Amino acid sequence: MTNKSLKQKTGLRLNPAVRRQQILDAAVAYFAEAGFGVQTRELSRRIGVSQPLLYRYFPSKQDLIAAVFDEVFLSQWNDGWVKGLKDRSLPLRDRLMHFYMQYAAATYRPEWIRIYMYAGLADLGLNRDYLDMVRKKILRVMCAEFRHEFVKSDFKLPPINSRELELVWSLHGSMFYWAVRKTIFNATPQTAFELRTGDAIDLFLHGAQKVYPGLLNQAPPAKRSKTA
Repeated sequence: MTNKSLKQKTGLRLNPAVRRQQILDAAVAYFAEAGFGVQTRELSRRIGVSQPLLYRYFPSKQDLIAAVFDEVFLSQWNDGWVKGLKDRSLPLRDRLMHFYMQYAAATYRPEWIRIYMYAGLADLGLNRDYLDMVRKKILRVMCAEFRHEFVKSDFKLPPINSRELELVWSLHGSMFYWAVRKTIFNATPQTAFELRTGDAIDLFLHGAQKVYPGLLNQAPPAKRSKTA
């Protein structure tokens, strides 16, 4: 939406929810373009509304940033992803493929990637909150499925450890970096995402089959004491 069209539309007697969404959509586009360092005066000018109107819907810049985070990240989250990963009636590879095709379609969009990167540079804490959600809702579920697939034991397994999570991050992070190369570095992908994703999953599963059982038998190294 251009500034001009937003000004024209906000000049009408719009439903407050519609007007709020217009302002939010324009803020998402502007933050994706310029980052979070802009002042509210400049932000108001660029998105085409007065500061009083902006503050009517978002009392502070932090409130607007929080709303942008909800709009770009949380609203795209689908709890069905987790349900699909747990569906053991399907082969693990098929579940991973289905998950990443859905996840990429929902999140690896230019505004998502750019806002995610800008939020990290601004140290807003939004990235940490999102990563924590991914770790708890997605990666720990993947760890449980890899244990079921690769670890045969008649005994109760120990809690998921940090090495397991780091191993799974290596898969998840490779998917994210594909989107970064495309969106941030403007690199034209030479391989279709579906084919590239299948290759990455196959490589991961082949390696995990060999490595994963040993992860449960090796405690992480103890932290060095401050007096050491």
